Amino acid sequence: MSSVAGQLDSVLNKTARLIELCSALQEENELLNQENESIKAALQTSKNKSLDLEEKLRVLKLAKSIEGTSEKSLDIKQKINDFVREIDKCVVLLKK
Repeated sequence: MSSVAGQLDSVLNKTARLIELCSALQEENELLNQENESIKAALQTSKNKSLDLEEKLRVLKLAKSIEGTSEKSLDIKQKINDFVREIDKCVVLLKK
């Protein structure tokens, strides 16, 4: 009888250790999930910042290309006005 009691005691001890291990693993899993969520948030923030920087770079390149031309802003405005007049002429012709 004592060997059965010893085996039962051994099974109970092992079960208790498994329950403790399971609890510890669940806590670790929760911590890892929290860390994962914070890393995901940081990644999304970085992606957003990257997109903002790319947009700023695009605007800067556009500004540099306009600035880099030898034409002054008055010349550019004159060209735009000429284009508008040409478009107005085309619209008049289309209405006829």
